[in-house]
Amino acid sequence: MPEQQPPAVSVIMPVLNEERHLRTSVRHILEQEYAGELEVVIALGPSTDRTDEIAAELVREDPRVHTVPNPTGRTPAALNAAIKASRHPVVVRVDGHGMLSPDYIATAVRLLDETGAQNVGGIMHAEGENAWETAVAAAMTSKIGVGNAAFHTGGAAAPAETVYLGVFRREALEQQGGYNEEFIRAQDWELNFRIREAGGLIWFSPELKVSYRPRPSVKALAKQYKDYGRWRHVVARYHQGSINLRYLAAPTAVVAIAAGVVAGATVSPWALVVPGGYLAAIVAGSVPAGKGLPLKARAQIPVALATMHMSWGYGFLTSPRSLAKKVIASRRPAVRNG
Repeated sequence: MPEQQPPAVSVIMPVLNEERHLRTSVRHILEQEYAGELEVVIALGPSTDRTDEIAAELVREDPRVHTVPNPTGRTPAALNAAIKASRHPVVVRVDGHGMLSPDYIATAVRLLDETGAQNVGGIMHAEGENAWETAVAAAMTSKIGVGNAAFHTGGAAAPAETVYLGVFRREALEQQGGYNEEFIRAQDWELNFRIREAGGLIWFSPELKVSYRPRPSVKALAKQYKDYGRWRHVVARYHQGSINLRYLAAPTAVVAIAAGVVAGATVSPWALVVPGGYLAAIVAGSVPAGKGLPLKARAQIPVALATMHMSWGYGFLTSPRSLAKKVIASRRPAVRNG
């Protein structure tokens, strides 16, 4: 009996200002060790760099690559546009700065079959290309940086609330009507929440690894993590049972440090023990996180950690209720079979 052909796969990519990494990211997709048919659909936002030009070159060079417009520039709108333009039964999400490991798609398709999951995902493996990015990568893959988040630090294969990026059965995406476009961030979590509400399984496996390129500056990292914190509070208001102590650590630290600095300046220098203790903790925590790295990268890990913690906490604390109300008003009920 001839071996059954693997299912055809559509890779969808929401892209905005990705001239630095897009070509390499697409190459990692096209060179996958996968026997099934493959297509890549790039949803192009209004980039201000050479992203569109590079995408056009990729289309000319390989008939498997296609583009669709995403005039809003918003990630969930890009994902929905790419899903609509794609045609295969397995849908793989990849970002323009993500690099798939060579057997990523083959492993994901196998896991979908073995687990019966609607979506599988793995580890966001941060890797830098210079000293700063290497420092951020170390911070993003350490427990002092991100707590016990399995998709950052690894862990055993198991059911999960959400996963990084995701490899979906198309039927699950279509059943739920795709991504909720009001979720500018955290759209993965919200979609996976609906899939789970409908009785579907989300599966994390450390076998799946995507190399991720961190933000190239302190300012860009701060904006990224402020947005993460802002939208995590939206999620907490959207689904009140989703918050836990890990998510409250950064905003608590921001409040305690701010109070310590103010009290230290106006009441007693002893209050400075709080910000001083935090500084000592991240410096100490950066030592194991930076093991084996060049000195220039190790020296910047405390800066990366403080930027991540403080920006996330600030974003969480300042997230407006009006944003959560708007998102809650757009709530889509999970759609069940039958």
